[in-house]
Amino acid sequence: MKGFDQQTLHDLEFNQIREWLAAFSIGATAQNRLENLAPNNDFDTIEFELLRLNEFKRIRVEGESFPALDFEELLAEIKLLPIHNAVLQQEGFVRITRASELVNHMLHFFDKRSQDFPNLFALLNNVYFTRELIEAIEKVFDRRGQIKDDASAELYAIRQQIAKLRNQINRNFDKEMRRYLKEGLLGDTKEAFINERRVLTVQSSHKRKIGGMVVGSSKTGSLTFIEPAINIPLNNELEMSLDDERKEIFRILRELTREIAHHLPLIEAYQELLTEFDFINAKTKLALDLNANLPGIVRNTRIELIDAFHPILWKTNKALGKVTLPQSLVLDATSRMLVISGPNAGGKSITLKTIGLLQIMLQAGLLIPVHENSKFCFFQQVLTDIGDNQSIENELSTYSYRLKRMKFFLKVSNRRTLLLLDEFGTGSDPELGGALAEVFFEELYKRKSYGVITTHYANIKLKADRLPNAVNGCMLFNTETLEPLYRFSMGQPGSSFTFEVAQMNGIPLDLIEQAKGKLDQNRVKMDHLLNELNREKMYLQRLNKEHIEAQELANHAREEFIEKKQRIDERLRNQQELAEKNNLFINSGKKMKSFIDRYQTRTRKKDANKPLMEDVRKYLMVEKSKIEEAKRKVELMKAEAKPQKPVAKKRKTQKPEEDTYQRDKIVVGSTVKMIETKQNGTVEEIKGHMLTVTFGFMRLKVEREKLMWIK
Repeated sequence: MKGFDQQTLHDLEFNQIREWLAAFSIGATAQNRLENLAPNNDFDTIEFELLRLNEFKRIRVEGESFPALDFEELLAEIKLLPIHNAVLQQEGFVRITRASELVNHMLHFFDKRSQDFPNLFALLNNVYFTRELIEAIEKVFDRRGQIKDDASAELYAIRQQIAKLRNQINRNFDKEMRRYLKEGLLGDTKEAFINERRVLTVQSSHKRKIGGMVVGSSKTGSLTFIEPAINIPLNNELEMSLDDERKEIFRILRELTREIAHHLPLIEAYQELLTEFDFINAKTKLALDLNANLPGIVRNTRIELIDAFHPILWKTNKALGKVTLPQSLVLDATSRMLVISGPNAGGKSITLKTIGLLQIMLQAGLLIPVHENSKFCFFQQVLTDIGDNQSIENELSTYSYRLKRMKFFLKVSNRRTLLLLDEFGTGSDPELGGALAEVFFEELYKRKSYGVITTHYANIKLKADRLPNAVNGCMLFNTETLEPLYRFSMGQPGSSFTFEVAQMNGIPLDLIEQAKGKLDQNRVKMDHLLNELNREKMYLQRLNKEHIEAQELANHAREEFIEKKQRIDERLRNQQELAEKNNLFINSGKKMKSFIDRYQTRTRKKDANKPLMEDVRKYLMVEKSKIEEAKRKVELMKAEAKPQKPVAKKRKTQKPEEDTYQRDKIVVGSTVKMIETKQNGTVEEIKGHMLTVTFGFMRLKVEREKLMWIK
């Protein structure tokens, strides 16, 4: 089976998706393709189209400056250009210019983005950047699409002559009109245009007083239209000049068409490229409209829906202001046949249709409204049996139709088939139909097909529970309010809630009890058990949800606490550093205050403050040495952190290591000894390897190597 089953597309309402797509198209070519869009089972082609579409969606979502797809198709031009002596219309040249400019903009866009959007970039293989077409057309046409006066020397001369004639005709006409207006011979409108010529509107009673040619009259006959005699030869000359202009324009356009025809392969590539982008752009607009994503594509047969929406239901509910609940489920090798049960109007069919419609949309190269972490494979065929398809023309009942469909399914189904069977087995006697449905179910299971089946039959639910690669699922029902929740739950069958729904719709309780009495008690107990299981499952789900929410709240509070503690610790460290700095400033201030207090100003002794100044100098030297020592420690720590270079062998003339160590200890304020003279002094300043040392009343600059540290 090569193509997809048309009944499947009808059952899943794929035509609605096509209509939405066609409305987003620009040209007729893309529109026609979208109106006839169908799923494909060429897996490599589908995957390539999806990747390309997802790249274009990224461009739109990320706000990239992609050029606007403003173009008209070039089908008429492509048809005419190969014909000898054919002439394109003026509008055709305008369309070619716009197409060439648009493609040039697209090439510029992808110039530095070819690695970001490789699949889209591949579409540009047959086009290239050129301005030859544009420049050739711009020599003839202006920006408004009109032929320029200087398109040729002959055209320029003709148009000059036309302008001169029109000016003369207008001057003559205005002069004649003023003269006859004074004489009261003209009607209220004074003038009119007939056959593109200015004519006088003359009262018919005065028409013989006007020199000229009568060209018509009003409907009532009260007015006569006369062309002034003085303008008749000029208008005839103008007509001939206009004819000359038309011939020259035709010649110019024919020459331009011949020149453009050399670029026919490029123009055909323009048409193909722009219509392909129109096709992709329409798909992208639908994806943005549906909040659609590209799920993970897997080669093994597996469907994993996460937060999936039925697109038609979602749009309908959105327009009505209703909330649509997403669905999540898994079909894989261990659960390839899913049997969904539950109450009527609980959402079984819409869950089945969601799976089917999303699958065929994906295989038609469309993004789908699911979470991007969802996973999909590709099927060779998707087959459906949904709804009442009885045919009066073919005299088919619903059940006969379903049997014919089942015969078809048994013929074509394989491990790459997805079956969607709604209300499986209905349409006949419940017991007989249920038995036949069970046989069909087993046969489809043996063929290793994948399927989603909705049913009320207990034997089908039981069979799904017994088969290792089948699984039950149910639509949840609120047993307290007796209302469907429209949420799918996988792993257990669901009750049909027949009596509960009947009670909800106002059926008297005594009638419901009578009905229960007519049933096999085991059947009643089973239905009651399913109700209890459903209630307990909902309770456990509520507890689990509350536990998850509480855990998330606790984790959030813990993260807030850690973040707050880090901020407080940082603030505390900053305050401690500030306090240490302030203490240092306070102690220094106190010391300087004591020096100020000791300073004598009311004494005549010349050296009264000398001891004080000596103490100040020593204090400053000591403080300075502390700062220098701190800096030196930091530098040593940095040096130790760097990788050490291999140490060269010491020469015999080198100083002992002890002397080097002693010299390294020298700082400002240190007491040192001159090695040669044995004099002791105090270091006042250090600049590189030169030190300023005070020896008694002498200050000398001495090299560090000539000094020995004392203390």
